[in-house]
Amino acid sequence: MHEDLNKILLQKDKKKLFVGIGNLLRTDDGVGVYISKSIRTNDSILSLTVEASIENYIGKINSLNPDMLILIDCVDMKAITGTFKLLSLKQIQDMTFNTHNISFKRLSEFFTMPVFVLGIQPEKIDFGENLSYLVKKVADKIIKQINKKEVHHGCRIYL
Repeated sequence: MHEDLNKILLQKDKKKLFVGIGNLLRTDDGVGVYISKSIRTNDSILSLTVEASIENYIGKINSLNPDMLILIDCVDMKAITGTFKLLSLKQIQDMTFNTHNISFKRLSEFFTMPVFVLGIQPEKIDFGENLSYLVKKVADKIIKQINKKEVHHGCRIYL
């Protein structure tokens, strides 16, 4: 279990919006989308899947008015495949993001709530539709951690 993610999940009075980012056609780059589509929502946990075009969802994210925003994406942290970290925007300046038209730092200027990045180290981002074994295994652990915090109800947000 990841302690930083757990600290956020335990804040029941805070509305958390998990945003899945990535390209499903580039193997591990689709991990954020895979996770966001598997999150069970409730009063304090929302999920939004934006794929590779988060800049098109700025208005939607702000209209949901979460207390904190957690962007889920593959991040090249120069770490072992499957490593995942909850990062503040200050921590991600030297890390590589593969499919964005806008940097997270620039993107964060559009939000007033705290913004975190749940970064997962990919094995590969070649063309292909399936997550690598290790990345999928870690993604499933993250999904389990998010979904086990309480009885979830509600629905995912689709546009």
